[in-house]
Amino acid sequence: RINWLRLIVGICAGVFLVYRLIIQIIRPEYGPVYWLGFINTGLIVGGMYALIAIGYTLVYGVMMLINFAHGDIMMLGCFAGYFTFEYLDFLTIGDSNFLNVYPILSIILAFLMGTGVATVSGYFLEKIAYRPLRNSHVRLAPLISAVGASIFLETAAQIMFGPNKKTYKNPEILSRGSGLNINMEDGMIIITKTGIFSLVLAILLMIALYFFVQKTKLGKSIRAVSQDKATAQLMGINLDRVTSQTFLISGFLAGAAGVMWGLHNGIFNHYVGFLPGIKAFTAAVLGGIGNIPGAMAGGMILGIVESVGPAFLGIDFQLKDVISFTILILVLILKPSGLFGKSASNVEKV
Repeated sequence: RINWLRLIVGICAGVFLVYRLIIQIIRPEYGPVYWLGFINTGLIVGGMYALIAIGYTLVYGVMMLINFAHGDIMMLGCFAGYFTFEYLDFLTIGDSNFLNVYPILSIILAFLMGTGVATVSGYFLEKIAYRPLRNSHVRLAPLISAVGASIFLETAAQIMFGPNKKTYKNPEILSRGSGLNINMEDGMIIITKTGIFSLVLAILLMIALYFFVQKTKLGKSIRAVSQDKATAQLMGINLDRVTSQTFLISGFLAGAAGVMWGLHNGIFNHYVGFLPGIKAFTAAVLGGIGNIPGAMAGGMILGIVESVGPAFLGIDFQLKDVISFTILILVLILKPSGLFGKSASNVEKV
């Protein structure tokens, strides 16, 4: 049986994209250097989206819950990294400050604090906001609780840290805006230090998580619970413990993404996790929610499409968010299970 809505939407989207491709070939508005710059930016942001999206997909696989407070866990990690750098910049050693005397150690400490705060926050979020509602007969109760937790965390951060925007104080070895300059015929591409660092670290964390889920006892337990909770419990797997540990892992990844976001973008406030969180959810849906490799790929794809899209479509770059959410709508209409996998209900495809 033909789904006429999907067919019509797919044909319209395909025709429009082909039309824009022809226009770009006939009347190119941007040279190669611009496209390479867009892709570079997309990969960096996409790596952060992927880390956050993995948290969505892990929690969904274990609890069948969309954790809409996940972006705010990233925000807490971002603030923790910021305050760590501020303290280390204030801490003096001789005639200089700790931040620039020991820059590598400072970065490690900032990530330890950022991931630590986010990990603990994720753990207590599950204990307080989700666990009491796990067996609720009201299906929307956990979702409503997630939205409430998100608003609570944002408001608490605003009260504690103030509403004004703050700027990350990077060590000199990761100064924003500086990096590798590549000269081309029609211009120059700047591959920033913070961009290289964030992308490489995001890829390493994704690879580590993949092997963790594949090879470790906890990883196998997560996959078992996501596939069949009842059978997993009969086999001796403690559902409460696995759920708590899943929130610890997702919080750790969100915290790392938060510190990367602050290092690379610089300016942030208590709403810093809102848009990246929603876009990471879009990336998880795009890849197939519940599918960890799909979340990784979805994040990278969304980052690139969001960066390249405005130039390709000939629209204002401030409308990049429109592209992200249009992708979410199209995926839900055309292929709700996402690009990778037939089932969006578990993490077994890892």
